[in-house]
Amino acid sequence: MVKLADITEIIPIPEDVTVTINGSEVTVKGNGGEIKRNFNHNKITISNDEENVTVKVAFPNKKDKAMVGTIRSHISNMIYGVDHGFTYKMKIVYAHFPMTVKVQGKIVTIDNFLGERSPRKAKIIGDDVKVSVKGEDVTITGINKEHVGQTMANIEQATKIKGRDPRIFQDGIYLVDKRQEELE
Repeated sequence: MVKLADITEIIPIPEDVTVTINGSEVTVKGNGGEIKRNFNHNKITISNDEENVTVKVAFPNKKDKAMVGTIRSHISNMIYGVDHGFTYKMKIVYAHFPMTVKVQGKIVTIDNFLGERSPRKAKIIGDDVKVSVKGEDVTITGINKEHVGQTMANIEQATKIKGRDPRIFQDGIYLVDKRQEELE
């Protein structure tokens, strides 16, 4: 099989966003805030000019090709996050025992889940993630897609039902909508 000479991925930078590259650390600043991330990979080089970020690898093997695509996606998500932000919407569902959900600092507390006396807790990941509860709707917003997604998963996993038939006991907090929305 013939090896490719190089693979280059180009990511456009919007006008409101600034990308700074220091070695393998990429910093993206925009209206929503700032995200830093270290992409330490031996063969891959990341460079930028005013308009584009370039991710390049010379004589790649299969893993290097995959890593170039992964780094491109991460940088694209960072740029989109600081420019627009990410919003996940969840719905509180219960049949008999009305659960109450509260945000206390960096913890989401779920009381009275299936009538349990002890509250269930979910951790909010990252400093930029905001969780709000209005009625039966839970909204998670932030600029880092990974932190927003992991916080959503933590809340969903906190209400996982064990030892009961999941076809009957469908109480929980479930993802309803994933959106990339404009920052206010």
